[in-house]
Amino acid sequence: MMPDTARTPMRRLDPSTLYPYLELHLVGATNGVRLFDAAHTSWSGTPYEEDFARLRMSIREERSGLKRLIRTLGHRPSLLKQTLARGLSVLSAHNPLNPRRRTASAGAQLELEALLSLLKVKECMWATLLALPPGTATPDGGPALDRTALEQLLTDARAQQESVARVMTATAAARFLQR
Repeated sequence: MMPDTARTPMRRLDPSTLYPYLELHLVGATNGVRLFDAAHTSWSGTPYEEDFARLRMSIREERSGLKRLIRTLGHRPSLLKQTLARGLSVLSAHNPLNPRRRTASAGAQLELEALLSLLKVKECMWATLLALPPGTATPDGGPALDRTALEQLLTDARAQQESVARVMTATAAARFLQR
């Protein structure tokens, strides 16, 4: 009698779709780090400065974690895509949505909405990876993705969105009501 593992072929992640997908998220994460750095500057000196300081650090750490995940899966990010990411991050550092760093402006609203969009995209990435069957092997047949870590990253992405949304709604009146 054959063991179950011998009868059932192991499902593996497809590197031809997985690697480009994760690389594009890494490009977005690189850009996101700069956008959160810019937001921290915009909200410096406000009651929300600490919120953005925490977000900035966690976004930076998660980007490093994503890069480690890609390497753990046996892939090295494309030099071209990383160059693109660095170029876009330079643009993001100038905060094109809120160049004057004013919290009571339409630019501040767009900045917050852009941050929420980035966080939603990240949430979707973690949810997508969690939607893969448990035990799915890495492209080289190695152990499956760490579902516990992915679940925590998904929870964190949702909490980050709630944090930015709180700032957005708490400060909306200052932007859109006449004084």
